[in-house]
Amino acid sequence: MAHTAMSGSGTTADDDPPLQTAVWRLRSRACWTDAAALLEHDAGTVPAAALQRTALLTERCLYTGQGWTEAEDALRTAEAIARSDDERGAAASERGHLAYASTLLAVRDRADEASVALSRSAALLAPASPARPLLDFRRGLIAQNIAESPQAARAAFRRAHAGAATLGDELLLSSTWRHLAALALREGEVAEARHGFAESLRIREELGFLVGTAPALISLAEAEDEPEAARLRAEAGRLFRLLGGVPTWLAPYLGPPAQRTAEAS
Repeated sequence: MAHTAMSGSGTTADDDPPLQTAVWRLRSRACWTDAAALLEHDAGTVPAAALQRTALLTERCLYTGQGWTEAEDALRTAEAIARSDDERGAAASERGHLAYASTLLAVRDRADEASVALSRSAALLAPASPARPLLDFRRGLIAQNIAESPQAARAAFRRAHAGAATLGDELLLSSTWRHLAALALREGEVAEARHGFAESLRIREELGFLVGTAPALISLAEAEDEPEAARLRAEAGRLFRLLGGVPTWLAPYLGPPAQRTAEAS
């Protein structure tokens, strides 16, 4: 249950520009195409807008398994207009993330491309670049879900967690909490897992990140006893239906435990 790789930072702070507030509201309700459309005007010339548009369309791929061509086109634009090393490094991070998503959802095995792109990103980004915590998180995802190296994953997630806390990137923190908790649960550290999953859920609810809330509820349910686990799954199912059945990969986790086991085996 480790599919939700977040791209970028969600925020609803009062001092946010109206465009960013509008993009965030659409993104958080699973309207990635509409959110990306708001950035289209600037995405051909402004590297930050091109990167953000790529991240939105890649997140749509991860949550729905669709829209790969649009994400790839957006990524190529972002790569083409990047000027500084930091911009090129951030674009390489997006390429690694898109390749990871394709591999994870078994669309096409691009694991090697993902690793090469994230290594290139690490070489280009300055040590203090604000794009580094997200890069660390993405390297952790590959270690956890593709390389199956939990120790490397934990180290990367911890670096990402510390960096996200320093930057005040709450959305990334919600993801690092969740993935560190998943590693703890795998090792039987149930109390630690429950704490991390609860923190992840709290942040996503506070941010209003609706599309990421159902996965956080399901994760916490895995670490809770009944009847609380059933209540969390029911709430996740309600949100899942409200948003039109996204993230698509969550469906098997929403049935009763016996059904989930049958589908997983």
